[in-house]
Amino acid sequence: MFNWMAWTLPVAVFFISIALMLVGMTVWEIKSPTRLRKGFLPIATTRGDRLFIGLLCAAYLNLAFVGLSRQMVDWFGLEREPSIWISFVASMALLALVMRKG
Repeated sequence: MFNWMAWTLPVAVFFISIALMLVGMTVWEIKSPTRLRKGFLPIATTRGDRLFIGLLCAAYLNLAFVGLSRQMVDWFGLEREPSIWISFVASMALLALVMRKG
């Protein structure tokens, strides 16, 4: 069923993290309903809006990292492609920034 996808540990951790965030946000919304607030994003957003925007940003950052990883070897004189864990940590930090300050 899932043979078409390259299931590696980083990919599995990324998707499990997204699933846990969605479950956590659902519980948080039930316990404490959200309200609109204005952060650095150009629109007033709720927690769910910021999660959606943050997940999109995290996905694009991961795709850019994967797409540019071969180029990074030439640009920075690396011996091999950088670890995908770097983009995972960076994307989760970006998601946290959007959730907290967005």
